[in-house]
Amino acid sequence: MDEITKLEATLHISFRNSALLQQALVHRSYLNENPDFKLLSNERMEYLGDSMLSAVVAEKLYKDYPDFSEGDMTRVRSALVRKETLARIAHHLRLDGYLYLGHGEETSGGRAKQSILADALEAVIGAVFLDQGFDTCRNLILRLYEGEVEKAVEDSLTADFKSQLQEVTQSRYHEIPEYRVISAEGPDHAKEFIVEVIVGGRVIGKGSGSSKREAEKEAAKAALDAGT
Repeated sequence: MDEITKLEATLHISFRNSALLQQALVHRSYLNENPDFKLLSNERMEYLGDSMLSAVVAEKLYKDYPDFSEGDMTRVRSALVRKETLARIAHHLRLDGYLYLGHGEETSGGRAKQSILADALEAVIGAVFLDQGFDTCRNLILRLYEGEVEKAVEDSLTADFKSQLQEVTQSRYHEIPEYRVISAEGPDHAKEFIVEVIVGGRVIGKGSGSSKREAEKEAAKAALDAGT
């Protein structure tokens, strides 16, 4: 099985024109050293994939989170399409092993660079769109982002409650909230954390959750609900 066929199997997509998938993996540094190579770099596909990714993520947020404001959706979408998230997904797909890199980029650790991995994933998405059309491209994106959307939403809500509380306490008390775990009970796979949030030595909220982050969010929410 050649490399492109292996990647097709990983993506669960059989390309009509496998050269499109191959092109998605060509970094411009490779062409600088191999000017007679038959394919172009992945930069134009990256542009296309970026647009497709943004549209599909926006659609999912719009449909799945009807209570979200425009600002909420924008904040979560930004987290999902940033290079750190893209690079993590690309690493999971092992795209680093398929890249065409120039010798200089190779020796400088190019296969591990977040920007190169993120660009390659966007280019692969663009290649799928060109070869298979929108529906297949959309389905691929949703598969790749399974679990990522929910995590980004949770992170956004956690940051939102905690940032709101910090704004309130800084304004009223000139203090930054301190979060303290007061208990963590249960087995590792079903642990419950209880967290207090403290300002000026006074407990202003308490929350529980299956992670410290979740418990901190609930504690901040409780403090806000209490009119701290």
